[in-house]
Amino acid sequence: MFLCIGTNMTEAHPVASTFLKNALAKGAKLIVVDPRKQPLAKLADIHCQIKVGSDIAFLNGLMNVIITENLYDKDFVENRCENFEAFKKKIMEYPVDRAAEISGVDADTIRKVARMLAEIKPAMLCYTLGITEHTTGKDNVMSTANLQLLLGNLGMPSAGVNPLRGQNNVQGACDMGALPNVFPGYQKVIDPAITEKFAKAWGVKSLPNTNGLMMPQMMEGLPDKKIRAFYVFGENLANTEPDIRKVEHELSSADFLVCQDIFPTETTRFADVVFPAAAWSEDDGTFSSSERRVNRVRKVKTPPGNAKPNWWIFKELAKRMGHDWASNSAQEIWDNEVSVLAPALGGIKYERIENDGLQWPCPTPEHPGTQFLHRDGVFSHGKGIFNAVDWKPPAEVSDAEYPFVLSTGRRLYHYHTRTQTGRSGLNFLMSEETVDISEADAQKLGIAGDEYVKVRSRRGEVKVKARITEQVPPGMVWMSFHFRDGSANWLTNPVYDPNTMTAEYKACAVAVEKL
Repeated sequence: MFLCIGTNMTEAHPVASTFLKNALAKGAKLIVVDPRKQPLAKLADIHCQIKVGSDIAFLNGLMNVIITENLYDKDFVENRCENFEAFKKKIMEYPVDRAAEISGVDADTIRKVARMLAEIKPAMLCYTLGITEHTTGKDNVMSTANLQLLLGNLGMPSAGVNPLRGQNNVQGACDMGALPNVFPGYQKVIDPAITEKFAKAWGVKSLPNTNGLMMPQMMEGLPDKKIRAFYVFGENLANTEPDIRKVEHELSSADFLVCQDIFPTETTRFADVVFPAAAWSEDDGTFSSSERRVNRVRKVKTPPGNAKPNWWIFKELAKRMGHDWASNSAQEIWDNEVSVLAPALGGIKYERIENDGLQWPCPTPEHPGTQFLHRDGVFSHGKGIFNAVDWKPPAEVSDAEYPFVLSTGRRLYHYHTRTQTGRSGLNFLMSEETVDISEADAQKLGIAGDEYVKVRSRRGEVKVKARITEQVPPGMVWMSFHFRDGSANWLTNPVYDPNTMTAEYKACAVAVEKL
């Protein structure tokens, strides 16, 4: 059984969705929780069409039914978890009628979903950015974990809480420490022993032992000169971040901006220096998948022109700063540095990942890798922790001046800001952005299909074609950020989850006007 919440898997993860469809063909059940009737919803046994930003209320309502009807896994909860009573007290504040009122999913459907989840085990919960891209993103994720703890759907195959990553190799980047609070292998920078270990390995006297800044903090520090120099590696921030006008002001304020990328982008326009980098097929290395599997990537062509492997660029920069790094290939970096310094990756060596890779944790050369986490309900912390979370509305809700809720996402034919797909012939299949709107709202506004309309928010406006569709409910419109001129990010709200600093791309207020 699958519970897919906040994930348009068929368009955002089309390869992964084929595995899900194969499972459905063999009799697996599917519940989809999404504000849109996206393609996955048509395959679902039940589609819960929640209101944008109501995930926690909906999930708390589900758990209220599971607890009040005594459907939860008592053995797992009592022996493998803690903080249940405090969590239960909060859940009791979300009786099914209240959850229905907030989420827009009727009470009977919530009860039906809760009972179905309790009956079929194991059930795999999958989420994507529809859960995380909110000001309550961290709490949304906590709520999905609460549900799986309550059902005992952890520590076994085909279960768990499964985040489908928003971009290729996000998992690998995080594994390598591309985060402001950890070294490679998720070793905390605030741990003095860890900091000392890496300082010694990297040949420096000391390293900072406080968490670094997150990306929005860095960008917002540019205009007031708290941040002077900015290095952008493989990101097109001028298109991907909310409120493009604000972002362009921040980028233009940098005293010194370096971009490292495979093509010119909207962001490289602001750069003082651009390093042309090798693409994925132009160098050896590794990718890590959502299941923590480290796989080989093999070079099949020589980079064009002056383009160089990313590791080579960083190594040459370090040399100019007085450091001579020993490793001279992707394999040497992994075998001699990464696997030596990150215990969870210690048993992964290039010679062991020639075929289908290995899943971390893999601490020793004899270890077979870890197929699934938390075996038999034994967590790295010891016991699973229930976290009571409250529902909060999005930071910006619709009103008389801006009567629609805009939510954003990806479309099948393009990827992110089209740095790659815009150069590969896919414009033939989709050449411009649209605003997806319900038939009822289009009729009310006198808008015809494929007619250009203005969509405006408190931050900006765009001119795009209207796409009249049954996918979105009345009161909601939907766009992507693939095309520069019609990008949703001229409109989106630069507000963030206070813990993760992830932007609320999934909810802002807009007006739609006939031109």
